[in-house]
Amino acid sequence: MTPESAVADRPQSVRFVLSADSSPGLLPRLLQPFARRDLMPDAVVARCIGTLMHVEIAVAAMPWEALTYVEGNLRQIVGVRSLIRDTADTIPVAA
Repeated sequence: MTPESAVADRPQSVRFVLSADSSPGLLPRLLQPFARRDLMPDAVVARCIGTLMHVEIAVAAMPWEALTYVEGNLRQIVGVRSLIRDTADTIPVAA
């Protein structure tokens, strides 16, 4: 096993921070890419500010191969205006 493949095999801590147009069905649509891959977010924080919703979704151990697929799915959701992916060893989630 090469060092590069060892990194790719190791689960990653990830936090997705996004802004989207507020709508009643937004949160279920944001969680669907995780559910499809049998992943359970460790934290979900959502705030509605005016007509925008700011959401943070954190997963402590996401398989590397699922990371790009979930990010791509989140970017395709109608109403999502911006998405930032943050990967680190420890990721705090805003309360």
